[in-house]
Amino acid sequence: MQNNNTIPFIKAHGIGNDFVIIDLLNNQLEYNWYELAKKMCDRNFGIGADGLILVLPSAAADYRMRIINSDGTEPEMCGNGIRCFARYLLDNDLAGTSMTIETLAGVMKIDIIFEQALGTGFRVDMGRPILNAKDIPVNGFEDNVLSEQIDVDGEMHTITCVSMGNPHCIIYTDDVDSIHLEKIGPKIENHPTFPRKINVEFVQIMNNGEIKIRVWERGAGITLACGTGACASVAASILDKKIDRIPTIAHLPGGDLSIEWNENGHIYMTGPAEIVFTGTYCI
Repeated sequence: MQNNNTIPFIKAHGIGNDFVIIDLLNNQLEYNWYELAKKMCDRNFGIGADGLILVLPSAAADYRMRIINSDGTEPEMCGNGIRCFARYLLDNDLAGTSMTIETLAGVMKIDIIFEQALGTGFRVDMGRPILNAKDIPVNGFEDNVLSEQIDVDGEMHTITCVSMGNPHCIIYTDDVDSIHLEKIGPKIENHPTFPRKINVEFVQIMNNGEIKIRVWERGAGITLACGTGACASVAASILDKKIDRIPTIAHLPGGDLSIEWNENGHIYMTGPAEIVFTGTYCI
């Protein structure tokens, strides 16, 4: 730490979903992180990012991750963010090829995969998808929310809802690129059916092993990728019998993720993460 008016940071991204990372392992700084996230993530007046990640010690795992969205809200989990978190630890010799990370959605296990052709990848055990309406949460439904209808400003949408520690609403379409995401995304995110708001994924089934996704993230808006959203989309597509239960490539605007719903009931997400630059932010 250089002085009381600056804070060092790391900028990272997971297939275009970008984050500011602050290491608090050895210095428990006291800031209003919610307000600071909004300032640091601003793409015109700050560093620019979809969220702020805090690296913290943990009593329950190797490390603890907090993530705060660009609007100052705190989600339970972030799939691309946790890979960036692991990348930072790996690059700074703070972890080996396997680690556990505490999040608000529980403890996640990450394995690092080295492939000569593809570089370094991070395989995250994202746990079991949550399907019960009250646990996602979704109002007005009992049990699972599979291919149900909601009215959004007079237009009916068929939705399937899944939580990966944070809530997701999946809507199938024949052409994700034709969706006016900036208009429909916030309406669904803030729909009264979703008491804690919701992430929205429009999903196009390409074939039995590939899907294409566009994402409106709760608290961040349109992003190039969403790891938990990719997991939720694959789970929903399997449950709705759109694809078989096989390893699936999720194509997102920022890149691809490999998603597998294993026989043990857990979903595994594999993808890259990169450090972009480091710097010092003036408070």
